[in-house]
Amino acid sequence: MSTQTALHLIQALTKSNAGSLIETHISWVLLTGRYAYKIKKPVNFGFLDFSTLEQRCDCCNEELRLNRRWSPELYLGVVAITGTPEHPQLEGSGSPIEYAVKMLQFPSGQLLSEYASRKQLNTAYIDQLADDIADFHQTAARTSKNSPYGDSADIKHWFTENFELIRPLLADANQQLQNLQQWGDEAWQKQAPLMQQRKHHGWVREGHGDLHLGNMTLINGKVKVFDCIEFNPRLRWLDVISDVAFLFIDLLRFGYDEYAYRFLNRYVQHTGDYQGLALLRYYSVYRALVRAKVALLSQAQQAAPMHSDYAVFADLAERLIQPQAPALIITHGYSGSGKSTFSGQLAEKIGAFQIRSDMERKRLFGYQTSAQTGSAIDAGLYSPEASHKTYQHLNDLAKTVLEAGFTVIVDAAFLNAWQRELFSQLATDCGVPFHILVFQASAPELCRRLKQRQNDPSEATLAVLHQQQLTPLLSAGVITINTESDNALENLLNNFLIQS
Repeated sequence: MSTQTALHLIQALTKSNAGSLIETHISWVLLTGRYAYKIKKPVNFGFLDFSTLEQRCDCCNEELRLNRRWSPELYLGVVAITGTPEHPQLEGSGSPIEYAVKMLQFPSGQLLSEYASRKQLNTAYIDQLADDIADFHQTAARTSKNSPYGDSADIKHWFTENFELIRPLLADANQQLQNLQQWGDEAWQKQAPLMQQRKHHGWVREGHGDLHLGNMTLINGKVKVFDCIEFNPRLRWLDVISDVAFLFIDLLRFGYDEYAYRFLNRYVQHTGDYQGLALLRYYSVYRALVRAKVALLSQAQQAAPMHSDYAVFADLAERLIQPQAPALIITHGYSGSGKSTFSGQLAEKIGAFQIRSDMERKRLFGYQTSAQTGSAIDAGLYSPEASHKTYQHLNDLAKTVLEAGFTVIVDAAFLNAWQRELFSQLATDCGVPFHILVFQASAPELCRRLKQRQNDPSEATLAVLHQQQLTPLLSAGVITINTESDNALENLLNNFLIQS
């Protein structure tokens, strides 16, 4: 079917079904009130090929299979369009002239991209997404070592392909684009061995491939993800960090920097994949370039003037390649003092990653991060030997985050001098600033908080607290915050920025 014939078909369907139409660079979506019908354009962009009816049918069936993994209640089936382009019939009898994916039509104005534009996103949506995506990635099919998917050379191919499609659509030679390509080539040379290693260790999985806010909607107050990539498995079988990088850059694009880091922190704490942060910047630049490319392709189809979306994403990619100055931060304080709460909030404010000792201790010894192990004081997971292993593990994770170019906050009590000295040495070895944040609250308040804890990774009891209080807290050369203060977070941020 030619593009012109397809346009006649779409116009006739819209008129006969009293519907409205949404158009992207690769599809039309016919909205009829109760149902939505997604029809693929007969286009070939290289990275996708919908040029034959058979290919479009196959991709409709793949779209159904793949998206039912995320939102089965939305995806109803693949239906035939029969008749003629001038007089088409949805789900009619006779030989198909086209195919469509039939979906429940969800309310307009509920896309998370629309919420973001209206500055209406909230932390509940971000936390649900982090948990849902982490759970999905944990159970998603993993590529085999012999599979072509996820090879470092293939990753470089798709990164470079963006430039090949973007350049012909720009009026003039572009220094910004040249700088981005040079950065990408250098970053790939450095990270290619890690890309290959992660494939061999099972981090390349059948993901979503298009995880941006425009492919997420609210239904009955819950976020539903839809429209994953069906047209090219090489863009769907990918490192999980590449998958989450798409949502990360989209949150940055809308000015939700704190939410971007909240999402990533919660996701990484859920999965334990701190190693993947070494590739986050590369994949984030790649995702920004994909969005820039799509903006240009859409403009070319509609013969529209240059749209600002290209510049938004190109500028975002340029921002992401700027050198960073990471720092190593550790917390210090008794159980219930607010270390986890306030260091997590600080991580969002400054674009850092928080490593929680309560979670990593359990992961290290084979427990779920939320498990209650029943370990006694100085026994089990909290024996001196286990604590030494835990702090060394935290040190290794912190080094991984620093080497990835990000500031890291290690959230633990750090009551013993050897623990603090271990991390001070790490900061020296990595050549980064070192900060100690001391969190304080009155004894009655500490007890009250511990008694009220529910579903917390920490297993601290009042007995643990009383033992901790035998060790005095540091007072010199540190940033001290009273967490009972109404403006504790503001004081923390201001004091940290002054000393940074």
